[in-house]
Amino acid sequence: MVILTLNCGSSSAKYQVYDWTNKDVLCVGIVERIGLEYSTIEQKSAGKETYEAKFSSPTHKEAIELVLKMLVDEKYGCIKSLSEIGAVGHRVLHGGEMFKKSTLVDDKVVEDLKKIIPLGPLHMPANIMGIEAARKLMPNVPQAIVMDTAWHQTMPEESYMYAVPYEWYEKYNVRRYGFHGTSHLYCAKRAAVLLGKENKDTNIIILHIGNGASACAVKNGVCVDTSMGLTPLEGLVMGTRSGDIDPAIIPYICANTGLTVQQMDTYLNKKSGLVGLCGMSDRRDVHEAADKGDEKAKLCIKMEGHRIKKYIGAYAALLGKVDAIVFTAGVGEMGDHIRKEACEGLEGLGIELDLEKNKLSHCRNAETIISKDSSPVKIFVIPTDEELVMTEDAYALMNGTYDVHTNFHYTFEDPGYVNKARARGLEANLKKTPALASIIATPPAKG
Repeated sequence: MVILTLNCGSSSAKYQVYDWTNKDVLCVGIVERIGLEYSTIEQKSAGKETYEAKFSSPTHKEAIELVLKMLVDEKYGCIKSLSEIGAVGHRVLHGGEMFKKSTLVDDKVVEDLKKIIPLGPLHMPANIMGIEAARKLMPNVPQAIVMDTAWHQTMPEESYMYAVPYEWYEKYNVRRYGFHGTSHLYCAKRAAVLLGKENKDTNIIILHIGNGASACAVKNGVCVDTSMGLTPLEGLVMGTRSGDIDPAIIPYICANTGLTVQQMDTYLNKKSGLVGLCGMSDRRDVHEAADKGDEKAKLCIKMEGHRIKKYIGAYAALLGKVDAIVFTAGVGEMGDHIRKEACEGLEGLGIELDLEKNKLSHCRNAETIISKDSSPVKIFVIPTDEELVMTEDAYALMNGTYDVHTNFHYTFEDPGYVNKARARGLEANLKKTPALASIIATPPAKG
């Protein structure tokens, strides 16, 4: 049996097929430009050529129709029949206060998700379109939703409430929700394994840094605070999002420019962050420009590192004792310059970055340790695996064995867990960079 996971964005649909029996990834793919003049698909099945094509996809329905067709394609596919799909897991941005854990989809669930659209207007419509299309095309296959916000439901009131009129919370659900939950869950569980500790005994700070970025404070194995808020706009400096700002900036700029509330929302979400500061949102481009002397690019790197460092310090105070710092997601896994900027100068907190190890850690197929041997706080780089969390939740829901993460055991919590696809990729990485082996993190030997 295989599990299909779908992550539908406003104009894209990422997907993965996982062989539950053999615990291996069979296929990954992405459809982009949905709703535009033409759409594109790229699919890579294990041991086969990559399939790339342009096609017409006015909605997510046509995109998912092609995905299902290509999964069983004789030349490029990964399964013989769609009947092999035992469950589908959907990533959903926002659960509001209705959905506090993953759940199976029925008509009522879909209607309830539509009620949450105002909390995530940029992402929720696409998430729901993907769910509705998949249900129509695979009506007899159990389908599950996995919310980005669910992991953060353990935050106490003092963390998730804002100091605004209480009736805003009562009437409009204004509170901190947090996002990147599946990533934070995966990294929290893996960090506990690498530390050789039980989840309930682990205090860590997770830094999920991609185009979107968020920090998460984990105390005794559960989330107690996170940087994103009602929406994914708050917190760290991001590719196109501002992160934390003085709220008074909004009426001030609106009054001086005539921008509407909607236009301001677009500026803060799509025209701020790194792209607003230097015109580039991709950290690779920013890094290259900084190396060539671009002062605005240099400022971007310093600002991003400065903001991350502030959150590390705040969360260290909140946790009292920190076992590890974890970097994850595209930039967290590959951006050694950002990790350096964020960690340097934190020796007083017991956080000692090894600069050589940090430079060496440039691989998405291995968990590495980049702190000095003497560092009281370990610094890990853990490639995230949100799809595996979605897969395991969907499988467990289908079998009636699912529960909230504090009462549930994931396969990747086992010390001997191996991601087979990444293990194959790591072989190639080690041939190219043999020294990488010296920083690979492994669970401590028992006894």
